[in-house]
Amino acid sequence: MTILFSLFVIGWVAVALIGTQAYFRGEQSKPIHERNWRSNDFDQLAESITGRPTDFGDRVAVYSGDAFSSTNL
Repeated sequence: MTILFSLFVIGWVAVALIGTQAYFRGEQSKPIHERNWRSNDFDQLAESITGRPTDFGDRVAVYSGDAFSSTNL
């Protein structure tokens, strides 16, 4: 029973680490809202987790006409 429990814990930790890597690598490359364009906190956290800096050549600003940036509300 102890072996089964330890395998479960090891598997859970491995999945959590892989999921965290996948999340931050995906977030580093997908389009970003202009209000979050230069979020230094996210960039520092993502770089410390993934080990690579955010490439702003891959990121593009989106949602330029949404309610947040609209002055016609």
